[in-house]
Amino acid sequence: MNVLRSPLWQHWLRSSVLPYATTSNRLLSAQAAVEHVDPEWSTAKPYESIPTPSFMEMARMFGSKGRYANLDLVELHSRMWEDYGDIVRFKGMFGRRDIIMTYSPSDIEKVFRNEGQWPIRRGFDSFTYYRTHVRPDIFSETGGLVTEHGEKWQKVRTIVNPVMMQPKTIKLYVDQVDEIAREFMTLVAGMRDEKNELPKDFDQWLNRWALETMGVLALDTRFGVLKDEQTEEAKKILGLVRNIFELTYKLDVEMSLWKYISTPSYRKMMSVFDDLTALIMAKIDEAKQRLEKQPSNSANQSVLEKLLKINKHVAVIMSLDMLIAGIDTTSSGSTGVLYCLAKNPEKQAKLREELRTILPKKDSPLTAENMHNLPYLRACIKEGLRMYQPVAGNMRAAGRDLVLQGYQIPKGTDIAMGSAVLQRSEKYFRRASEYLPERWLSERPADVPSAKDSNPFIFLPFGFGARSCIGRRLAMMELEMITA
Repeated sequence: MNVLRSPLWQHWLRSSVLPYATTSNRLLSAQAAVEHVDPEWSTAKPYESIPTPSFMEMARMFGSKGRYANLDLVELHSRMWEDYGDIVRFKGMFGRRDIIMTYSPSDIEKVFRNEGQWPIRRGFDSFTYYRTHVRPDIFSETGGLVTEHGEKWQKVRTIVNPVMMQPKTIKLYVDQVDEIAREFMTLVAGMRDEKNELPKDFDQWLNRWALETMGVLALDTRFGVLKDEQTEEAKKILGLVRNIFELTYKLDVEMSLWKYISTPSYRKMMSVFDDLTALIMAKIDEAKQRLEKQPSNSANQSVLEKLLKINKHVAVIMSLDMLIAGIDTTSSGSTGVLYCLAKNPEKQAKLREELRTILPKKDSPLTAENMHNLPYLRACIKEGLRMYQPVAGNMRAAGRDLVLQGYQIPKGTDIAMGSAVLQRSEKYFRRASEYLPERWLSERPADVPSAKDSNPFIFLPFGFGARSCIGRRLAMMELEMITA
């Protein structure tokens, strides 16, 4: 099983070739109240002189026999880094923006340190279009954390931060997430063939596990997608989520004319969005009625219950975003971690030894209390994410005029930071090709390099700063449960 072949794993780099749509200059100029001039700006080389492949060069290199054809994500980034060095500019096509790609830790730090009061990270245009033009009746108040920027984004983030980020809220889900993980592992035991190997579509089963878990986290409901005989509703939700991943790739990653004409993929995507939105709203109405009949005490209110008390629209949007953003990243991340452990039985044995200290019996449950003291488990997850990060890097619009690699980068320019390839480079991580969870521990063998020796801006699996992943606590709990 190649853990890097999923199209959504590869969306970030290929979307770099077709950058995201423009944001108003007024919003960009409001990004920071006080402007600071980069001292290198006056002597830096002009933006237009950044190494830039032509349209024909890109078409040839990404063609079926081109230099970038049929590469997995890390190979693709490695080759681009090899071809262009630490910085490359891709010209925008079909009305889209230019994008700068950097493979420099110092650039990454500089971008993050200067991202401004309201960091801008552009999302998929199809999502934004649906919410602002097709269904303003639902999303006019707010488009959510994925698509909003500026003050609107800050308002939503301020509302949901206390709900999503509190450790005591996460503890409420430990038993349910553990139950789903156990059900999944029972299924896994029955999947193995005579060679004790898992099927080639195992990653699709991990998607099901992630979807089932996210149903509980976002909607207080079990979809039932892990059952052999699925309900029609379970089949529908699974199909909708799969369609969104596939259609997002077609509309926002591949070359598409959907912004100019109503293509079949565009029409299907809008229909899928409508169906998923209707399903989520129905589930939220069910939950609301259930909670009105059987309200929980204030100490045990779920994420959905707390969001509903704030605003139903916010609850709908956050549930949608959690489902869409949380499934592919969590399942891909767990695929990488489990793959690393399967390939390194000695690390797996060491992890099993640690787990036995808190889980002495086969049916011993994981709890919020006994999960506190599992440093090797967390080290295994970090090292798996270092080697197989679910996303290829972070993205920001420059918060002010910057100089990167000696070139002028105007404020508002989209910058993609390719950290995934740096994490697997010997230049930045010693013994980078080896799976060494010990590098993340304070006490480790003398011959194992410390992760602290590497630039801290290289490994940021949940992003950085105000716009970092709001669901990181939930995601880490899921990864810990499925790995344990």
